[in-house]
Amino acid sequence: MGCAISGLAPKTLGETTEEDVAHLNEKQIQMIKESWKVIQEDIAKVGIIMFVRLFETHPECKDVFFLFRDVEDLEMLRTSRELRSHGLRVMSFIEKSVARLDQLERLDVLAVELGRSHYHYNAPPKYYSYVGAEFICAVQPILKERWTPELEEAWKTLFLYLSRLMQQGYQDETSRHHHEAASRKERPEKRNTPR
Repeated sequence: MGCAISGLAPKTLGETTEEDVAHLNEKQIQMIKESWKVIQEDIAKVGIIMFVRLFETHPECKDVFFLFRDVEDLEMLRTSRELRSHGLRVMSFIEKSVARLDQLERLDVLAVELGRSHYHYNAPPKYYSYVGAEFICAVQPILKERWTPELEEAWKTLFLYLSRLMQQGYQDETSRHHHEAASRKERPEKRNTPR
């Protein structure tokens, strides 16, 4: 599986800003869109490869997935309908993200909402960038000679941006739940005492 990428370095999530995606020039956006057309042909395969690689390189990620938590045989995962289904959901998110590259407001809402939902799945932000790195490793063999350092940089920038927005959504949801819990504690309980 010799992909050398172990993360989305050199930037970290905190260093990625909206300007990074805004700096995706028209050529880079077109490169991403064109490469996506090829990737789409093997969308289920990419999703499975991506998650099997994720579980190989970061086995602690399996803890987030109730269905896969105790599966040691990664070959068994390759044929799992549940993993295929989850991989397709992630691929759908990537497809929607690519379609919204020209509409950053809509892209922002999509990614923040996904981060919020990941709070409810107990999927912490530290794992988000791993998915982007494994996606990049999974698509390189599919794109073959179309894969270039420029295309890799464009995809990395996109995934860093999406990861940061998802992290923001996760943190927003965490804060909201802590605030609600604190509000409940501050309210006195109604007592059924006679007057």
